[in-house]
Amino acid sequence: MLENYLPVLIFMGVGLLVGIGMTAMGLMLSPHRPDREKNSPYECGFEAFEDARLKFDVRYYLVAILFIIFDLEIAFLFPWAVALDSIGTFGLVAMAIFLGLLVVGFIYEWKKGALEWE
Repeated sequence: MLENYLPVLIFMGVGLLVGIGMTAMGLMLSPHRPDREKNSPYECGFEAFEDARLKFDVRYYLVAILFIIFDLEIAFLFPWAVALDSIGTFGLVAMAIFLGLLVVGFIYEWKKGALEWE
């Protein structure tokens, strides 16, 4: 059983070591000379206009929800399409229910006006 997971564990271990190693090298080898200009907040090369903790319009959150809806749809449709022959009618009905729920979410977004920008 372990031989099935051993390549995955080795891959994760090597990835973790490479990530930690690169971060450590950057911290050890990079020059650290902070000054007033480097530590000052900026926005596109200019001084910040307002406080960074502004309230966002709710449409930004609705667009984020819309992205999650379509992202989930694609993430589940590809494996479903590959395995459709083996899962049969049950898989078809389950995916129809799933897509129906996503359509309900999309209609909610549409009615809330997330797709209309001024």
